[in-house]
Amino acid sequence: MSSKSKLDEKKKEATKSSPGAADVRYVAKPASDTSLSANPPQDLYPHSLFPTIEANKSGLLPVGDGHEIYWEEVGNQDGIPALFLHGGPGGGCGARSRRFFDPDIFRIICLDQRGCGRSIPNASSDWQKSIHENNTAKLVEDLEKLRSMLGIEKWGVVLGGSWGSTLTLAYAEAHPKVISDIVLRGVFLFTPNEVDYLFQNGGTSSQNPEAWDMYTKYIQDTSEDFNAESTNFLGAYYKRMSSDDDEVRRAAASAFVGYELSISKSFVDIERIKEVLSDASHLIPFALFEVVYMLNAGFMSRGQLLANVDKIVEAGHRVRIVHGRADYVCQPKAAYLLYKALLRAGCKDVTLEFVAGAGHSDSEPGIIDALVRATNGLKGGGGTSK
Repeated sequence: MSSKSKLDEKKKEATKSSPGAADVRYVAKPASDTSLSANPPQDLYPHSLFPTIEANKSGLLPVGDGHEIYWEEVGNQDGIPALFLHGGPGGGCGARSRRFFDPDIFRIICLDQRGCGRSIPNASSDWQKSIHENNTAKLVEDLEKLRSMLGIEKWGVVLGGSWGSTLTLAYAEAHPKVISDIVLRGVFLFTPNEVDYLFQNGGTSSQNPEAWDMYTKYIQDTSEDFNAESTNFLGAYYKRMSSDDDEVRRAAASAFVGYELSISKSFVDIERIKEVLSDASHLIPFALFEVVYMLNAGFMSRGQLLANVDKIVEAGHRVRIVHGRADYVCQPKAAYLLYKALLRAGCKDVTLEFVAGAGHSDSEPGIIDALVRATNGLKGGGGTSK
């Protein structure tokens, strides 16, 4: 068999998967020690999520450019308006997203951002339409359209995690007067070094060598020129995710998302990874939008979020920052840089809490405890409905 035939056969094997099944061929194996997956003693992390709650209202809001965004309202309809911004980009919100706020106090609003979750179109059904006019400025505009439609004069609290922290900062800096307080988890500032650390230079390999190896191996196994493609892994993944072949798109998305999820917690949660990888409506947007936004520097100017923190300070926002000490997705130093920048700009009420033993995910007990304490502490916020 010629070398080209061998390569073609290898590429075919790398993209072949069972429909509806989680493709975990390029996901790092769980470690033997999964002790941190167990529930910790209650006195260590006394605050847990609020009880499961159903939405009072939900709907689709047309925001232009062929997009309709899904939104839902939970909790006290006369309470302090609170907005939850999910990660990704493309992660979508779920039933857990509602439970970081006291439903007796807050009017909780969750949404699926453009192209993902229950918003229309979803990237899994039409990836080209889903990325049309899908950028940070448009997402910020969507939040303003949603606020206006809901009759909210001012958000009491905006909580954003990971990419959601990026979007929260972008929103607060663009429209500082419509927000009272912000809570950030797993800060990502979209600086070039953060993007390269996570997706290009192997920065994560120091603590997660197998995960990085699997991330790059998928490209190597499907590449005709790995030396060239290894200079731009994000570009290589985008090439496959924009393929006309459904199997190629799904295999690439599985390798990409599998890599990130395998380093998101303080242990490899293989069952959670399988759950995400087996759901195309979650998997494809998660992978596609992360790659698109990373390739485009978050559709922001370099250093934009740090450069504009004075807008947050001038508006008098209270800021609560929560970050896992063992966060390998979003580096703790990003949270520290933001904290110091806010202090230098004169922010009078900002806290930074590094959670020992916690990674990136907002499902880890220590992160949950810190976020619930943060939102509980902001119950006296100035948010109002019209």
